[in-house]
Formats: sequence, C-alpha cells, structure tokens
Amino acid sequence: MNKAVVSILGADRIGIIAAVSGYLADNNINILDISQTIMEEMFTMVTMVDLSGTPKPFDEIYDDMKKLGDKLGVTIQIQKTEIFDSMHKI
Repeated sequence: MNKAVVSILGADRIGIIAAVSGYLADNNINILDISQTIMEEMFTMVTMVDLSGTPKPFDEIYDDMKKLGDKLGVTIQIQKTEIFDSMHKI
C-alpha cells in the first residue's frame, strides 16, 4: 500500500472537509483514517490516505493540495508515510 499523511490547518470555515474529501475521491485516493477537531476557531485535520489507486504522480497531488489549500484559505500538506515517520521518530 502506498500511504501518505494529509494535514490541514487554518481558520474554520464551511466546506473544508467536503473540498478535501472530494479531491481525494475524484482522484481515487482512499481515506484510511481521519482525525479532525476545531480548537477555538482553528480547524485541524490529519488524514491517512492510500495513494495506490490514483494514476497521478505524487508531485502533482502535492501541488494540487497546495493550490486547494490556497483556495480554501488553509494550509494543506501531504507527506508520504516514510518521510512522515522518519521526521516524527523520537
């Protein structure tokens, strides 16, 4: 399985989850796990996704996510799990 972590941070507004999950579905990227919360008025979401079904190269998905974040007024980052895991090891 080709996994990645998608993290979203920004001011809460209507449509963030819909836009991100819509992009993922449109590109045949499966959501494996999701954690979302709102702290005060700050929206945070971390999602584990499976990239195995998408024909898009990772670099294109990365760029698309950045553009989507800009459009929504939030920061969206996507990292392959190997990189995410190595950055967060103690």
